[in-house]
Amino acid sequence: MARADWSGNVALRWGILATGGIASSFVKDLAVAGLDVVAVGSRTPESARRFAEKHEVPRAHGSYADLVADPGVDIIYVATPHPGHVDNAILALEAGKHVLVEKPFTINANEARRVTELASAKGLFVLEAMWTRFLPHMKRIHEIIDAGTIGDVRTVIADHNQKLSTDPENRINNPDLGGGALLDLGIYPVSFAVDILGAPTQVLATASRTETGVDRQTAIILEHDDGRQSVLHTALDTRGPNRAAIVGTLGRIEIDAVWYSATSFTVFDATGEVVERYESSVEGNGRQFQAIEAERLIAEGETESALLPPSESVVIMEVLDRVREKIGLVYPGENATD
Repeated sequence: MARADWSGNVALRWGILATGGIASSFVKDLAVAGLDVVAVGSRTPESARRFAEKHEVPRAHGSYADLVADPGVDIIYVATPHPGHVDNAILALEAGKHVLVEKPFTINANEARRVTELASAKGLFVLEAMWTRFLPHMKRIHEIIDAGTIGDVRTVIADHNQKLSTDPENRINNPDLGGGALLDLGIYPVSFAVDILGAPTQVLATASRTETGVDRQTAIILEHDDGRQSVLHTALDTRGPNRAAIVGTLGRIEIDAVWYSATSFTVFDATGEVVERYESSVEGNGRQFQAIEAERLIAEGETESALLPPSESVVIMEVLDRVREKIGLVYPGENATD
């Protein structure tokens, strides 16, 4: 049974599935929020033990199966490379655990549907770990848009360009691990565009490749209802401004770098005058907010978040599938129609 915290609310006991860098960052942010990480699982006992010692996690399991079978775990955070998301999320759900799955939710939309349908059938909570959606500055941005401050939103502009490893064996360059700019980096602006403007009606994209065959950089234009547009770019070998803008008929919101992290923004009216300056103040990196949302909703008996419902994660994967179709990117062994 999940324990109760000092306020009487249910506090979940987290299990961490995988021990890479993103898992370490997540656990550090959970510690900032005082959330309860009780177990970690890895493919080897040694890796699990090292992670547990580093982050003061009470129990270390030498397999993912042992982790999800742990009766003292309520929710599993899946932090494996992209191709493992579907199997690991299903493993946790079949064991009766709630699941937070690192982005991208899966490799393709078909896999995303398998996860969401199983969670629904079992009455379990499932959420994609797109942490940007849950950050305080995004909450304020939606309030400003809903209030009509910038009028009718017509355009979203965002880039996510990083200078990452050129090692062909690195995960980011490895097609077997779902590498490339799109799924690691481009997922952010695509999810952002869907968040602000909804599912696109048309997808245009072009890309260039690395020597290993993954996309090195990808440019995307999405058309949404009523002719609204998103202009997005991602690259893995050139660091960009990593800023974003939401442009409306009465003004615009310019989000500072790095726009998808806990950051600040400025609201301008149609004449260019500053209407509001929002300054971010967040302890840690900010990944704790998605976990806090999960704990709150599960305590209330909910199985999804209105900020990012599972159905929208499927839509986002559908958009990424359409982009990959446009640029001719298929991962080894992938069959999106199985």
